[in-house]
Amino acid sequence: MQPTEALRHPLDPDPVRATKAGAVFGLGLLAAVTGVFVGGIVPATVALLLARQARREAYASRGYLTGSVWLHRGERMAWIGIMLAIATIVILTVIGILGSTNPGGVQDFGPGVD
Repeated sequence: MQPTEALRHPLDPDPVRATKAGAVFGLGLLAAVTGVFVGGIVPATVALLLARQARREAYASRGYLTGSVWLHRGERMAWIGIMLAIATIVILTVIGILGSTNPGGVQDFGPGVD
């Protein structure tokens, strides 16, 4: 006879989803949505720092804090927000450099050149 689930002591607490996991997911989602506007870096950074704390707390709780799926998804979206912000900065820098090489679209070849 094999037990289908581990026996719990009656005084063990019930597993609960970590509230920080929900916060990481929300901040990661906000970072992914606002990443193009470069403002996504702030919530992404907060989400990644909060995810570290949530992982430590979940490890210390010995399985009574759940929500690792929400942590993974929130971290992924936070990194997506950071990558979008970096891509936006690079694209705007390239556009700025290309725009400054030929301001106004006027080509000046000097006098006597047709």
